[in-house]
Amino acid sequence: MLESCQNAQERWGGVHNLIDRWLQERHELVEAYDVLGAEPQALSGTTQQLQEFCSSLVDYVSAGHFGVYEQLNGEAEAFNDERGLELAQTLYPRINVITEKLLAFNDLCDKGKCVAEKFKELGGLLHERFELEDCLIEVLHNAHKQQDAVQT
Repeated sequence: MLESCQNAQERWGGVHNLIDRWLQERHELVEAYDVLGAEPQALSGTTQQLQEFCSSLVDYVSAGHFGVYEQLNGEAEAFNDERGLELAQTLYPRINVITEKLLAFNDLCDKGKCVAEKFKELGGLLHERFELEDCLIEVLHNAHKQQDAVQT
């Protein structure tokens, strides 16, 4: 998962500050996930590592929903990108389902009820979410960057 995170950052790093920061947050989230996965005892109770991971998780999810997705949609609208807007309408519902599951995990951890089984499930959800987000960035942002270059 960390390798695909680094590949995304290499492809889109420097394209836009908001996306750059978000991809850096993703990288930090994956690293925190890997640390917790390597130390299952950190999943019991409310350890500092688990709290930091959950904080990173909520920050990452929030940045996507309240920053990056809005930016990408705004670009698509500005460029009259019907294909991109259709893609977004197709992918956002699945991203929203994943978001709800991620936030439910955070709520469990807040209550001291985090379990290793849910943590493992979280890895698959994060991986799927990252792939969906990468698709959005690829289609929406990169297409607009190319259109902008042609227009100038």
